[in-house]
Amino acid sequence: MSTKYIFVTGGVVSGLGKGITAASLGRLLKTRGLKVASQKLDPYINVDPGTMSPLQHGEVFVTDDGTETDLDLGHYERFIDENLNKYSNLTTGKVYWNVLHKERQGAYLGQTVQIIPHITNEIKSYIYNLAKSTEADVVITEIGGTTGDIESQPFLEAIRQVGLEQGLENCCYIHVVLVPYISGSDEYKSKPAQHSCKELQGMGIIPNVIVLRADGSVGADIKRKISMFCNVRPDCVIENLTMPSLYECPLMLDAAGLTNVVVRQLHLETPPSDLTEWKELISRIATRSKNCTIALVGKYVKLHDAYLSVMESLYHAGFENESKVDIRWVDSENLQDQQRCSEELADVDGIIIPGGFGDRGIEGMIQAARYARENRIPCFGICLGMQIMVMEFARDVLGYADANSSEFTPDGQHNVIALMPDQQGNIPKGGTMRLGKYPCTITPSTHMAACYGKTEIDERHRHRYEFNNDFREEMQQKGLVIAGTSPDGRLVEAVELPDREFHIGVQFHPEFKSRPNHAHPLFKGFIAAALNYQCERLHHEHTTMHESI
Repeated sequence: MSTKYIFVTGGVVSGLGKGITAASLGRLLKTRGLKVASQKLDPYINVDPGTMSPLQHGEVFVTDDGTETDLDLGHYERFIDENLNKYSNLTTGKVYWNVLHKERQGAYLGQTVQIIPHITNEIKSYIYNLAKSTEADVVITEIGGTTGDIESQPFLEAIRQVGLEQGLENCCYIHVVLVPYISGSDEYKSKPAQHSCKELQGMGIIPNVIVLRADGSVGADIKRKISMFCNVRPDCVIENLTMPSLYECPLMLDAAGLTNVVVRQLHLETPPSDLTEWKELISRIATRSKNCTIALVGKYVKLHDAYLSVMESLYHAGFENESKVDIRWVDSENLQDQQRCSEELADVDGIIIPGGFGDRGIEGMIQAARYARENRIPCFGICLGMQIMVMEFARDVLGYADANSSEFTPDGQHNVIALMPDQQGNIPKGGTMRLGKYPCTITPSTHMAACYGKTEIDERHRHRYEFNNDFREEMQQKGLVIAGTSPDGRLVEAVELPDREFHIGVQFHPEFKSRPNHAHPLFKGFIAAALNYQCERLHHEHTTMHESI
């Protein structure tokens, strides 16, 4: 079977949930026995999101092959449960970067380099290379931004050309539009959707399916009007309603008929959707009987999307521990001392310290790590979070008050986090980190080993600085356990304290591999420990209160 292509565009405003629509459709097609690959084409000029502020763009998601991508790829992987690759994210910056490099190397044989065909050919090459590299039956490509944006035009032209090259019977164009509610007249308005479809048609793309985003059901009249004015079949106008959990979206869209119309448009012969596993997931979400509170101590907490994969991984772990997870967003800059920590963290069941870059808020994170260690609160450090736990241990257990990282104090005497000898020198910011999948050997009989149930793993990295081996023996003598290393033993990948149920720091990013129907073992173990700590804390408080009476 030749590969089929689905293109998801957005209209009226951004932030409509194109990514969730694309991810949900990917899961639905997978339940029909199809191999699915997903892709995001972003119009911004950055070569990749790697140097963009998380406060502006949200988290940077990293694939197995080390590609730094848009956060929507995290949704794709979580929903379709497939590992994506370097062809799954393309930006305007990367397109021009590649084309200009080819021009300098003489690849175009003296031609005048133009938007059409050179820029559009580069875009199409990513679409086709994703299909080839994954051997997918269906490739789902989301176009970032909003139809009508100047910077989106080359991407829309490229996907129009794909329709001509592959045949329209092998392509499906889905347009996600806003249907706003006007409270003064108590009605939904279809006009913005009509104008957006007209704009898309003006680019030569006729949408096959229109997905409506609204606060509630828009009603049959609005759907009929959009069907007629936008020239799509009535059953191809699909409502995408806001659900209590984003993981309910595939079931909602399937019930609305999205899978059937897409399969029909692409002339696919498939068995009916087998949604058994996904329905069991939704059932687990709905029947959770416990609650726990996790403090997320970070420097980007003003934009929750900066920690999107961490947030979702905590929720996944809650699903498997029959618990709702309430995240308390704690700005590390507010944790100036242990008194402030006790005010912010005294009643939480666990503390997680995620990744980040730069020295802002670092001292507050160290205070949080100390508070967790001294009060025996389950603590999970990820990437920078692990480095923070090592720095805190060096300061408060080894007695090095100036313990720090070379990232923050390049000439510090006790930089327990530093560049490796082969990393020394002037290092530019973009694309020089340890990125992507690396193997790790777990030390037997550790809490890490208990969580994973094995001693050989691989996880995704995104960092530049490492545990400084000059302090390794001294830290081990004082009780810090090296729980995981690179296979050659050279790089420290995980640390833990032995006398705690969960006090673990990992240099890698486990959140990138968690799935809603298969929580990451470290997050699962962390939430289990948090629930146990909660029981012990509540029992202690109850006993203390009873004794005082």
